[in-house]
Amino acid sequence: MKIEKQDFSALAIASTLGSGFFPIAPGTVGAAVAAFVMWFVPYTDLGLLVYIVLFFLVGVYASTVAEKYWGHDAGKINWDEVVGMMITVWLLPKNIIVFIAAFFVCRILDIIKPYPANKSQELPKGWGVMVDDVIAGIYGNILLQIVFRFLIKVN
Repeated sequence: MKIEKQDFSALAIASTLGSGFFPIAPGTVGAAVAAFVMWFVPYTDLGLLVYIVLFFLVGVYASTVAEKYWGHDAGKINWDEVVGMMITVWLLPKNIIVFIAAFFVCRILDIIKPYPANKSQELPKGWGVMVDDVIAGIYGNILLQIVFRFLIKVN
């Protein structure tokens, strides 16, 4: 299928600037790209929330376009992992231990897809691609809030 000119930017976003084409674990690569960029880019809690909402909405659109070419929730679509990673670290200290834990928790929860993440994939178009990672990110954030606020103190 020939890619329409107006769809190139959506495909670039859906694949996190091509990282979704990585031959092994493209979702993990997308989450790693997100963690790397977030580590070096300054942000506030409110600023990150604004980015999460914007990136989610852009992701729904980009994933909808990408599914037209690559199929439902194709591995090349890894923008959802970017948003999931952002949610996982929201309101947590910007600390290397937190980021490493968030990366692994985010990936594990995205892979096992606890309810209702598993059911959310049935949503139409890009919604089904994005929502399961939002749910995994929320679960991961709650888990890490408990760990790093009550069990292991980090700054």
